[in-house]
Amino acid sequence: MTVTSTQDHVVLVDADGRPTGELALRAEVHSTSTPRHLGFSCYVIREDGRVLLTRRALDKRTWPGVWTNSLCGHPRLGESLPDAIARRAEDELGMALHSPRTALPDFHYVATDASGIVENEFCPVAVARCATAPDPRPEEVMDLRWVTPGELHQLVRTAPWTLSPWCAAQVPLLGAHLSASRTDR
Repeated sequence: MTVTSTQDHVVLVDADGRPTGELALRAEVHSTSTPRHLGFSCYVIREDGRVLLTRRALDKRTWPGVWTNSLCGHPRLGESLPDAIARRAEDELGMALHSPRTALPDFHYVATDASGIVENEFCPVAVARCATAPDPRPEEVMDLRWVTPGELHQLVRTAPWTLSPWCAAQVPLLGAHLSASRTDR
């Protein structure tokens, strides 16, 4: 099946995160043998330095009801990371962001959820500032919480199973990026 860039798609990538020239339908790409594809994670920071955690809706195909980073998504063919982040922030959280910056450009992971669905992503990680308050779509996010970077690091150390595997792996690598985003040191 040929997938076109006008369809809701993901960009397939090689082991180094370089596009292979192939696309897959987003709704069909995640399976028990998911090919490596391009994704992203973003952590949203408020002016007081708190980080937005979201709890995935119970209807999500993978990791339903699990706490995770602020938002995730898949850049489309030819879409920049900042544009993909802005699109998903509006779609998922009903919010605008500013100053997104890439914190972990080469992050990648493979994880299998309880249903056997595999995530296999080359997943740059960004940090952004919130420009508006979140108004999440219930089919995407069932709950949210603003936490300090210290609380987030403590959660990863003491209860990593309460978080998505990508969030639990990213947070220890983000320490300075989350703390450096504070305006009130």
